[in-house]
Amino acid sequence: MNVEEATHIILKPYVTEKTFALVENESRICFLVRENTTKPKISEAIKVLYNETPVGVNVCRTVYGKKAFVKFESIEKARDLATKIGML
Repeated sequence: MNVEEATHIILKPYVTEKTFALVENESRICFLVRENTTKPKISEAIKVLYNETPVGVNVCRTVYGKKAFVKFESIEKARDLATKIGML
């Protein structure tokens, strides 16, 4: 997967008070993703775009689109990535 394909999959970070708290409490970051993407493709896109390896990916469909909750190894890694993408 190249960067162009990865940016087509990961649309943008989804930031609310609740998702902001997920970074600090559960080392998870929420992203809006394309409707037809799978968990392995989301995980691979995170690796390509941010050079971080996710531990797990959970997805849900909402009114706002498909959300991916990406879990990282530690709170520090999640916090560093959130800072890097402008969430914090």
